[in-house]
Amino acid sequence: MKIIVKILFIAVTILSLNSCGENHKEGDGHHAGTEAKNSETTEESHEDESPMIASLTQEQIKAVGITLGSIENKNLTATIKANGALRVPNNNKANATSLYGGVVKTLKVQLGDYVRKGQVIATIENPQFIQLQEEYLTIDSRITFAEQEMQRQKELNAGNAGALKNLQNATAELNTLQTRKASLRKQIQLMGINPASINSSNLKSALLVTSPVNGTISSEFAKIGSYVDVSSPVVEIVDNSLLHLDLQVFEKDLPHIKIGQAVNFTLTNNPTVTYTARVFNIGSSFEDESKTVAVHCTVIGNKTGLIDGMNITGIISVGDIKTATVPNEAIVEADGKFYIFVHTDKTPETRHEEDGHEHQGENHNSDEREHGHQPAKKDHHTETKGHNENMNFEKIEVVKGVSEIGYTSITPIKNIPEHAKIVTRGAFFINAKLSNTGGHEH
Repeated sequence: MKIIVKILFIAVTILSLNSCGENHKEGDGHHAGTEAKNSETTEESHEDESPMIASLTQEQIKAVGITLGSIENKNLTATIKANGALRVPNNNKANATSLYGGVVKTLKVQLGDYVRKGQVIATIENPQFIQLQEEYLTIDSRITFAEQEMQRQKELNAGNAGALKNLQNATAELNTLQTRKASLRKQIQLMGINPASINSSNLKSALLVTSPVNGTISSEFAKIGSYVDVSSPVVEIVDNSLLHLDLQVFEKDLPHIKIGQAVNFTLTNNPTVTYTARVFNIGSSFEDESKTVAVHCTVIGNKTGLIDGMNITGIISVGDIKTATVPNEAIVEADGKFYIFVHTDKTPETRHEEDGHEHQGENHNSDEREHGHQPAKKDHHTETKGHNENMNFEKIEVVKGVSEIGYTSITPIKNIPEHAKIVTRGAFFINAKLSNTGGHEH
């Protein structure tokens, strides 16, 4: 009997305990659900915030190398960008040729060599050269004989002993020989030989091909042993000292182009070096249906490394604009917009209080009281010291304008104090810090 009573008592006790456990779980679930809803609401409100203020310690500023400066008013030049190529006028290009056909005996230059006007380029040989000199030497004796014959016919004709026809033939023969001698003299001079120096012991079989202009050897068309004549040039010579630009400017930009404007250009394959030119002529017709007009510019200053035919990119200056500018490094891009960072007294904590997040600290303190812990008292001196060590920066959207010599003109979306300090170097790090923290400073 006693055993049965004990079993019944244990069963009643177990049922009572299970009932209490279920009630407790239902209460806890209700409380947890409420907290989850509150947490979701808080997270949604934070997601809607756009972080605009970042706080950095002095150690961070020094480590990253952040520097501060001011917005400066500078004269930036409005420009037009155009592509083109380097060109040498045809009157500064020349082919070295021989007026007489012959076989190339020697070549005295190579590609890239600089030559002066009159410098020997090559020598060519032809047996006909000797024949011309031989005829020039023998024609004098024929002229002497023709003069004597004409004189004899004059005497005979004066004594009515000779026919007039014979005198006329002798006169014509003398005139023909004198004309032939003048022609031979000129041909020999064109061959580069002095007619007065020719004698039977120094007949020349080779001719000299000389450069007609000063310049650089740009092409070689002949080689030793090849046959050349007036239609077959030996080399091409280009005078690069008179290089000019042919810029292709679109129709919409043409009204802004004026003679005398400065042009800065770089080579397509070497954009690190900048050269200077000046507009001297504007074309009056479109180029090959491209809706562009050729603008010709004279290269001034340094011409080292410039060669005819190189492709270039030119920047034409069309006017000065005085505007607010910042260094290029001060501007960061985010979500397709541009920003700068301005030193401010605003703090991320102040922003949170305005948004109504003060209750988080209160809940934390009440939890501490429930668990029997008293909140630690903050030392006012420590708090002030930490505040002085940190620097806060506000992210302000701007609109970019003209860029030149390392500066870019800007138009802020909101007003910036006149003497405000901006971040001129290290803005990228501050922007990354804002993106990583999501605007919450702990």
